[in-house]
Amino acid sequence: MLTGTQTIHEELLRVAKSGAFVTYSDIAPLASLNMDFPPDRNKMGDILDGISVAEHKAGRPLLAAVVIRKDKNMPGTGFFDLAKSLGLYNVGDDLGYWVEESRRVHDYWS
Repeated sequence: MLTGTQTIHEELLRVAKSGAFVTYSDIAPLASLNMDFPPDRNKMGDILDGISVAEHKAGRPLLAAVVIRKDKNMPGTGFFDLAKSLGLYNVGDDLGYWVEESRRVHDYWS
């Protein structure tokens, strides 16, 4: 049986291969999480960080770039914080960085 993290990782790969995006709320149920519940939002962040760190260590772009907030149509602050902590992003243009990283994800997996 797959864990919630494995299931989310597989879904993100499917989304990336299709050139699409998915919201946090859409993938949360795959790990039995509810994005209206703050502790579950933190758990989602941990799951996505773990997936992105593993992808980065494997030399691939940050897969979590395909996950967006439904109210902002781009990732939450945790995505950018992780990119900064990995030394991948240090400028103040969140939108520009995300557009480029999501393009890299879609190109890599297409």
